[in-house]
Amino acid sequence: MHRTGVSWFVGVVYAVAVMVMVGCAGGPSRTTLNSGATSGSGTRTDSPKARSEQSSVGTEPAASPNVVLVANKNAAAVATEPADEPAEDPFYDPFAKSDELAGGEESDPWEPVNTKVFEFNRQMDRWVLKPVAQGYDFVVPNPVQIGISNLFYNIRFPSRFINNLAQGKLTGAGTEVGRFLLNSTFGFGGLVDVAKELNFTTPEEDTGQTLGYYGVKPGPYLVLPFLPPFTLRDFVGYIGDIALNPINWMVFPLIEVNGIPSLVAHTNRTTSSIAQISMRVGEIVNDRSLNLEKFQGVEEATLDLYTAVKNAYLQKRRNQIRE
Repeated sequence: MHRTGVSWFVGVVYAVAVMVMVGCAGGPSRTTLNSGATSGSGTRTDSPKARSEQSSVGTEPAASPNVVLVANKNAAAVATEPADEPAEDPFYDPFAKSDELAGGEESDPWEPVNTKVFEFNRQMDRWVLKPVAQGYDFVVPNPVQIGISNLFYNIRFPSRFINNLAQGKLTGAGTEVGRFLLNSTFGFGGLVDVAKELNFTTPEEDTGQTLGYYGVKPGPYLVLPFLPPFTLRDFVGYIGDIALNPINWMVFPLIEVNGIPSLVAHTNRTTSSIAQISMRVGEIVNDRSLNLEKFQGVEEATLDLYTAVKNAYLQKRRNQIRE
């Protein structure tokens, strides 16, 4: 093994050791806010235009993963972000087989049910999530919201790191380790995205993308209550990412791993459940608050929101797999 290979091997071993020892100390951090946002800088930007630039489009498997309004977020991605598809074929999929539908028309055999669930999610947002997010936005300063978003993102480092390794993207894996260490130390546990300020970034990787990398077909489009849109492949990947989140087995365990202690005992299910639900609700409300103006504009400008969201999501996933 030459020197470069040894360096990467040592780096991987070191990263895994750091992940086990540090565990949840870094906290979750959300770094998907655009460069126009004050990502932990402490400067509040209150104009609707600036607020929309701060939205975290396309993270979650995701993600996180943003219940109910991930649908609008994907529509916002199409309305505000240029596609990265090649001009000669904007729906090119390097993993497509000859028997797959062309032109980006993925299978949607469950559309009658999907549309009903989609409308349910929209109404939940209209009457519950959005009013709560507006009150939250009034009380919580914008820099604090950005810091919380960064925090949730940082804690999901293991999933991104492992999926980079699984796809053979050693540079991306090394970048994820560096980002985690920088943000967890100099970024006050992940509240400040120091790595982004230094332009130390890499495309996000999740288990759904890894499955696509190895040629697993997307499968039918799927919309579930209180969850972001998926393809069947990405839903399997979403479950995988939950298993890779250290919060779920080292802090508030949903998954019991023999020999690995957790902050809350495995037998104390009630405490773990309350903590998990509280964290999830907090992340959803915080993310919705950061995207109030953008989502409003997309809903007003889009006639067929279901189709727009579906197309935006599928296009985004193709681009992510190709990266």
